[in-house]
Amino acid sequence: MERALARIADPAGEGPRTCLTIYPEAAREAAGAADRRAQDGAALGPLDGVIVSIKDLFDVAGEPTRAGSKVFAEAPPAATDAPIVRRLREAGAVIIGKTNMSEFAFTGVGANPHYGTPGNPADRARVPGGSSSGAAVAVADDMCEIAIGTDTGGSTRIPAALCGVVGYKPTKNRIPTEGAFPLSPTFDSIGPIARSVADCAETDVVLAGEPPWTIDPVSLGGLRLGIPQGMPLEELDATVAGQFETAVVRLSEAGALVSDAQFPIFDDMARVNSVATIPTAEAYRIHRQLMAARGAEYDPFIRSRIEMGSAVSDQDYAGMLSNRNALVSAMDSRLREYDALVLPTTPIVPPTMAEVSTHDTFKNANRLLLRNTAIANFFDLCAISIPIPGGALPVGLMLFARAGKDRRLFEISASVERMLQGCA
Repeated sequence: MERALARIADPAGEGPRTCLTIYPEAAREAAGAADRRAQDGAALGPLDGVIVSIKDLFDVAGEPTRAGSKVFAEAPPAATDAPIVRRLREAGAVIIGKTNMSEFAFTGVGANPHYGTPGNPADRARVPGGSSSGAAVAVADDMCEIAIGTDTGGSTRIPAALCGVVGYKPTKNRIPTEGAFPLSPTFDSIGPIARSVADCAETDVVLAGEPPWTIDPVSLGGLRLGIPQGMPLEELDATVAGQFETAVVRLSEAGALVSDAQFPIFDDMARVNSVATIPTAEAYRIHRQLMAARGAEYDPFIRSRIEMGSAVSDQDYAGMLSNRNALVSAMDSRLREYDALVLPTTPIVPPTMAEVSTHDTFKNANRLLLRNTAIANFFDLCAISIPIPGGALPVGLMLFARAGKDRRLFEISASVERMLQGCA
C-alpha cells in the first residue's frame, strides 16, 4: 500500500492525471486491519488487503461524484457508498483512490481536458484508452493491484487492451449499477481491470455478491472458438493484424477448433444504431437539461456526441429497445454452437495524443476503438480482453461468451492467458 501511494505521489509519474482523489489515511487504516486479520488467520477472502482503485463515477459517502467532469466538482456529496464500494470494503479491499476517466464515461479514447489525460504506460505520448483511462494506467503503473471501472461500450476492455492488462465486462444484470453515475442504464456494466484473469475473476465475484470460487482452467483442446468475419476484422492496423494472427495460430496449435463465423446479425445491429446508438439516446435524456444550463463547461467532443441523441424521438427510442431485445435473443441462440468468440479487442494500437488532437481525428479513433467492444454490450454478452505478449505496443485479444456464462468465460480465458504467456 505504501509503495502504491509512493507511485501515485511520484512527481515524475502519472499519479496526478491518474488518481483524482486519494485516501491515504483511510487506506493505511484498512491495510493495517487487513494485516491484523491475516496474522490472526481471519482473512475475509481473496480481496482482503488488496489495493483497489475505483472510477471517479462511483458514489463515496461524503464527497461529490464528479464523473470526470468539472460540472459536478462542487455537487452535493453522496449520501451513501455505491453498493459495489460497500461490497469491496466488506471484502477487506483497501480502496486507495478514485481514478480519472473520460468525462461522463463517453469516449473510448480516454482523453480528459479538465483533469489531464494519463499517459499510456507503453508510451507516454499515447492515449490510455477509455473511458476507464485512469483505472488501466493505475494497474499498469502499480498504483493499485485492481481497478474498478464501468463498461458501456468497452470502457474496461479498451483501456486494458491499450495498456497491456486484463479487462472484464460481466453479464450486465449480475452487478448492481446503483451509485454509479449513469451513461446508459440499458448498457452500463461494472467490471474489474487487473494484471491477470484470476484477479479479475476474484474481484468479479465480490462485485456480484456471489460465493467465492476458484478458477479451474479448461483444456483448450476441442474448444469451439469462432472468429467473427466482416466488420470486426476490418481496418486492422498492421500490429494488431499480426498479433491477432499469431494468437489464432497458437490457439489452433493448442487444439482449439477455431473457425470463421458469419454474423449477418451485425448488420441488424447497425440498422438499430443508424441514427444514434442506444447509449447516445439515453445519455441525451440524462444530460439535456444540464447541458442547456452548463453545456459550455462540457468537453466539446463529449457534448457533441451527447447532442446526437436529440435526433432520436421517444417513439424511435422505444423501437430501438424493442428491436435490440429481439436481437439479443437471436444472438444468444446463434452462440450456442460456440464456447466463445475470438476477435481483436481494438483494431488499432493506442494512437498518440497528437494523432487525436483534432475533432475529426478524435472522432475516427473513437469509432475504431469502440467498434468491436460495443458488440458485447449491444448483445448483452460477457467479454474479456487479454494482452497478447510480444508486440512493440499493447494489443488485446477479446473473447465473448453468452449472457450468464461468466464463470465459463473466466475458465476459458485463464487457459488462453496461460497459452499466450507460454505457460501451457
